Amino acid sequence: MWIFYAFGSALFAGLTSILAKCGIRHTDSDVATAIRTIVVLVFSWIMVFVVGAQDGIAAVSGKTWLFLILSGFATGASWLCYFHALQAGDVNKVVPIDKSSTILTIVLAFLFFGEEVSALKIVCVILIGAGTFLMIQKKETEKSVGQEKKSWLLYACLSAVFASLTSILGKIGIEGLNSNLGTAIRTAVVLLMAWIMVFAKGKQKEIGRIDRRELGFICLSGLATGGSWLCYYKALQDGLASVVVPIDKLSILVTIAFSYLVFHEKLTKRAALGLVLIVAGTFLMIL
Repeated sequence: MWIFYAFGSALFAGLTSILAKCGIRHTDSDVATAIRTIVVLVFSWIMVFVVGAQDGIAAVSGKTWLFLILSGFATGASWLCYFHALQAGDVNKVVPIDKSSTILTIVLAFLFFGEEVSALKIVCVILIGAGTFLMIQKKETEKSVGQEKKSWLLYACLSAVFASLTSILGKIGIEGLNSNLGTAIRTAVVLLMAWIMVFAKGKQKEIGRIDRRELGFICLSGLATGGSWLCYYKALQDGLASVVVPIDKLSILVTIAFSYLVFHEKLTKRAALGLVLIVAGTFLMIL
């Protein structure tokens, strides 16, 4: 059953990237992240009460609290980096880098959980890595842009690192805990971190300037994120991290399909080959 939850996570995650991109065309990415986290938090706690898991909070151990909080901080850092990169760069380039967190997650899953790293998984890692490299290469005709626009690559890479840490810390944090409750607790940490960043950078004045249409997309992306998280951590609780994470990364197919329909971003032949390698590596990982 956890396989289906993993695919559900991929679907919602793919929609999240597109909806978020629509919401940060003119809105500051840090402010957008803070607002959408409110939506995710409300959605998460509604699910906690729907499944009747709220009583379990009293039984949460100190170790679980620690890893949920650490996972929340890693998620917050990943989000802030990801949406900054998404605002400055093309969806078709940012998303593949973020999804490459699969490689680091497999290594960490082996180190922390003793999950097997077979010859097949090594081949999969090579395919995913090569595919990611092909997808982020610039077109030969593409001219260099300002330094501020080039920063998307750094932020996208940092997003992948923190996303990988999120998966490992999150899996440790939800051992013996209802996944919905775990998601709600860590989302509260993300919310706190996101708003601290907004006020630390003095961006709170941007809130009143948000276009209503973009605000709507930001809220929708929050709902999609909430759905993705609930599916993802349920799958992560019941399944193998080294398998759940690659399936979740198949959201790249949803994202690229919608980026073509919404933003008219087209893949070059080189990037298309990279996508094929990423998908092939991911599917082989599931076997």
